[in-house]
Amino acid sequence: MVSSEQRRKQLAREKFERQRKRREAARRKARIRNAAIALGVILVLVAGGAYAAGGGLNGDEKSDAKKDEAADEQPSKAADPCDKPAKGLPNGKRWKKEPSMRVDRSASYRMDLDTTCGRIGISMDAGKAPHTVNSFAFLAGQKFFDHTPCHRLAEDTKIHILQCGDPQGTGQGGPGYTIPDENLKDPRIRGEKYPAGTVAMANQYDAKSGKGRDSGGSQFFLVFEDSELPPDYTPFGKITEGMGVLKKIAKAGSTPDPRTRNTPPNATVMIDKATVRKS
Repeated sequence: MVSSEQRRKQLAREKFERQRKRREAARRKARIRNAAIALGVILVLVAGGAYAAGGGLNGDEKSDAKKDEAADEQPSKAADPCDKPAKGLPNGKRWKKEPSMRVDRSASYRMDLDTTCGRIGISMDAGKAPHTVNSFAFLAGQKFFDHTPCHRLAEDTKIHILQCGDPQGTGQGGPGYTIPDENLKDPRIRGEKYPAGTVAMANQYDAKSGKGRDSGGSQFFLVFEDSELPPDYTPFGKITEGMGVLKKIAKAGSTPDPRTRNTPPNATVMIDKATVRKS
């Protein structure tokens, strides 16, 4: 007899596979669209570029902005620059509360993301963001990030980020618990600008209502060019390896998903394995 837990995992795998097929279909469709609509797409992007500044780096985007598809005329940008994902699916684990603190606050930690597009190395400061680093060490140890997609690529004139950490690949998934915001007054975040190389937490904070503090989970974003964002997202790490990997992903562009209102990258960006250790 199939247990309820086995059935839950089976349903999670089937859902992930359906989402993957929908993303692939959307990418194929994007490559054959007429480049003549590019100007209209650009105008939509200008209106939608402020979604992250309004605190929308987690959950549904509030704009149906489409990315400029004029690049489809250049095959090198339309082609997928990444390898096929390793065999496996997200394990779908969830927890009711934040893991107990086990990190050494006086130490630095390194997280390695072995992705289909190359390795990305991140240094993490447990002194400035202990809850965040502790959570990532826990989740990586539980293989939570393994076989998960990076589901959002923002690449407009002000925001240049790749967002990962959601097993569902929709922008709505997480570990089941939340962690507090930390390090929001980091001196590196000046003038509402997150410098290239910053790694920060996504959350559901809404600056207009003031609601959504301390809502971070497992989703995080990698800044590959200086990005204009309000200081509402916990900066907890710095990219030390793999900036070229991110540039390669960005060059391939993104395609809007009308179902989730995300902009998943055209490149097949999957985290095959994530590890965290003291550096």
